[in-house]
Amino acid sequence: MVKPIEPSIAILAVWVVLYIYSMAGSIDFGASFWAMVYGNQQTQAGKIANRFLSPTWEVTNTILVLLVVMGVGFFPRAAYMLGNVLIVPVSVILLLITIRSSFMVFAYNVEGHSRMLQMVSGVTALFIPAFLISALPVTQGGFVQITGKKELLLFDEWLTSPSVYLYILFGVTSELFLSALFLADYSRESGDEEAYAAYRKHAILFGPITLLVAVFTLYTLEPEALWLLKRLQEFKAWYVWSILAFLVGYTALWWKQKGGKIGRPRVAVVAVAIQYAIATFAYGAAHLPYIIYPFLTVDQAFTQINTFYSLLKVFTIGLAILLPGFFIFWRLFMKDKRYLQGEKP
Repeated sequence: MVKPIEPSIAILAVWVVLYIYSMAGSIDFGASFWAMVYGNQQTQAGKIANRFLSPTWEVTNTILVLLVVMGVGFFPRAAYMLGNVLIVPVSVILLLITIRSSFMVFAYNVEGHSRMLQMVSGVTALFIPAFLISALPVTQGGFVQITGKKELLLFDEWLTSPSVYLYILFGVTSELFLSALFLADYSRESGDEEAYAAYRKHAILFGPITLLVAVFTLYTLEPEALWLLKRLQEFKAWYVWSILAFLVGYTALWWKQKGGKIGRPRVAVVAVAIQYAIATFAYGAAHLPYIIYPFLTVDQAFTQINTFYSLLKVFTIGLAILLPGFFIFWRLFMKDKRYLQGEKP
């Protein structure tokens, strides 16, 4: 019997949006942290981070909303089960996002307390990716118990699991690495070599740390997740390519440009984005067919076919409307020299 292709299309679409949000969110949240770090110093690095954050944090929240809607629409049963199991972590995440967003708005408008507000938004931004990625081990097995028709998160095991804390550490280091790397490129695009040097230094530091934490995390999975480790062995070639992409991006920070400038941050950003894409999709492919091991597969969680096609049409129309807006946004706030150099576009 041939399996329908619709569930595969749906999970691929959700995973693509998840990858986009993980990258955009890491850069956005990390920029908040660096804005806090450099906010009280007489350097351009803090101004660069704030200049990037000013228009972009709302876009990141838009991608999060799209991700949630797609997940609930395409896989309602999975959304219901994950909602029950992760009600406490998700509530904490939403609270942190709300606090961070509110304090960022006030930080730009309340004189005399902007430093304190900036610190709160920076600290909350540091922990949001950590809580988000801590949900991944729950889907790998060993942390969910079904009693009757109730799904429960085994908090004792979850809170005391070394694997969970390694995932959290990976989320934090990825956030700091990706944001520093992107802000280095943003600084170079703005013509600010002082800020570029500061963020390049952070990217050089956190790049190898992130890679080592990722490898250590995979090889210290819980015993219940050994099925995933065995599946990941089948995608060794993908991870080899991923590491090669990282090496290209990392070494690009030392490549010389015309005029004697050190580093090609744009090449580094593209290569590292490719690295994360390869690793992310290898992980997702290894995780199939389960959404929550061993209780729920992609086919079991999938919505009705008619609903799928209706949602697909709606999302296609929505993206057709949003993509030109994202392009205009990119041209105005990421490429316009007047805005990049502190002027109004």
